Amino acid sequence: VEGEHLVDASAKLKVADRLLKRLRARGSRVLLFSQSTQTLDVLQDYLHLRGWDYERLDGSVRSEERWAAARAFQASSGAAASSSSSSSSGAFVFLLSTRAGGVGLNLTAADTVILYDSDWNPQMDRQAVDRAHRLGQTRPVLVVRLMCTGTVEELIARRAKLKARF
Repeated sequence: VEGEHLVDASAKLKVADRLLKRLRARGSRVLLFSQSTQTLDVLQDYLHLRGWDYERLDGSVRSEERWAAARAFQASSGAAASSSSSSSSGAFVFLLSTRAGGVGLNLTAADTVILYDSDWNPQMDRQAVDRAHRLGQTRPVLVVRLMCTGTVEELIARRAKLKARF
C-alpha cells in the first residue's frame, strides 16, 4: 500500500525525499542510481507516490526501450528547464541500475547524480557519474552519494576509496 509510511520507513529515503523536493523546485534533472533493482522498485513506488515523472533503466529493459527512455529524458530537457516546478513536462528523475545503467548513453539533460547506494567496485560508481559528464554537458553536475554511518555500506565506501588511490 502506497503512503507516507514508505518514506518514514527509511532514514536514507527521508534524506532523498528532502533533497529531491529541493532539486525539483529549482528545476533540476536527476540521475538516481542504485545497484539493486529491488531498491529501484521501492524508489519507483516513491516517485509514483509523489506524482513525479520518471524513466527507468535496468538489466531487464530491452535495447529498444533503453534508447527510447534515454531519448525521452534528453528530449524533455529544454521543456523542463524552462517550466515551473509544478509542471510535469518530461521526466524529472531517471532511475538506473548502476551495473546496467546505460553504457554509451548520453544523459547530459541531468545536472544532478544521486548514488543511492554504492557499488563495491569504485569504477562502477565512476561510470555511473560519467553518464551526466558527456560531451554536450553545459552545466555543472552535482554528485551526491547517500550513505548511512556505522553500516557495511560505509565500510565498502572506505575500501573503495582506498582501491581508487592505487
